[in-house]
Amino acid sequence: MSVRKLKPITPAQRFRVVNGFDAITTDKPEKSLLAPKKRTGGRNSQGKMTIRYRGGGHKKRYRIIDFKRDKQGIPATVATIEYDPNRTAFIALLNYQDGEKRYIIAQNGLQVGQNIVSGSNVAPEIGNAMPLSDIPLGTIISCIELRPGQGAVMARSAGAFAQLMARDGKFATIKLPSGEVRMILVNCMATIGAVSNSDHQLIVGGKAGRGRWLGRRPRTRPVAMNPVDHPMGGGEGRSSGGHPRSRKGLPAKGYRTRSKTKASNKYIVERRKK
Repeated sequence: MSVRKLKPITPAQRFRVVNGFDAITTDKPEKSLLAPKKRTGGRNSQGKMTIRYRGGGHKKRYRIIDFKRDKQGIPATVATIEYDPNRTAFIALLNYQDGEKRYIIAQNGLQVGQNIVSGSNVAPEIGNAMPLSDIPLGTIISCIELRPGQGAVMARSAGAFAQLMARDGKFATIKLPSGEVRMILVNCMATIGAVSNSDHQLIVGGKAGRGRWLGRRPRTRPVAMNPVDHPMGGGEGRSSGGHPRSRKGLPAKGYRTRSKTKASNKYIVERRKK
């Protein structure tokens, strides 16, 4: 994986850094795994705006991803590594021996032609999915379930990975990308390896229009608003607004919003770093 810095032939391209897409092997998605994706523009079922600064953007089709990896014991061959407009990570098309095709989140280092498999008692190699009870301690993992059979919910974005730290009884201790150390049931599934496209963090849009292509509308700074619109609005001249807080008045930048009585608090060994 690499990034390319474009020649400054226009003002927009002067600072533009784009993905090299070295790992991508095709630009044609598998038609049977595509689904329509309706855009809301931040509106609810009544047509009222409930999320601001959304709208427009390029039309997309959803790629149906297998987050559960529940075809256990059946080997699959990696057919292609593809771009997915709905996520930062690349995806891989698997051809299973029984003829079925599925998309999965591609791990860093996954190659076309490689054989991968999911289930218990499989080798801890990149792309293989297995229960936490079977993974060697210290292994780098991604696409982790929070509850058995739920499907991967953690460490799914580009370059993300977690580490299996310890096992004790029916719980495994995982260090997550945020720095949080958490206990998860050992019969939850995880995939070996870090998520692909780790260079995503180096990409620079170069111009405001690129945000519009992604469906993001311009965001008004709270300090530029009136007091009726935001707690940080108002004031004479360029006075900038007091303590940083949300539109509803909830303090930001360091204020903890997690409930102290939340049931899952007992599974968190160490909180994420600020």
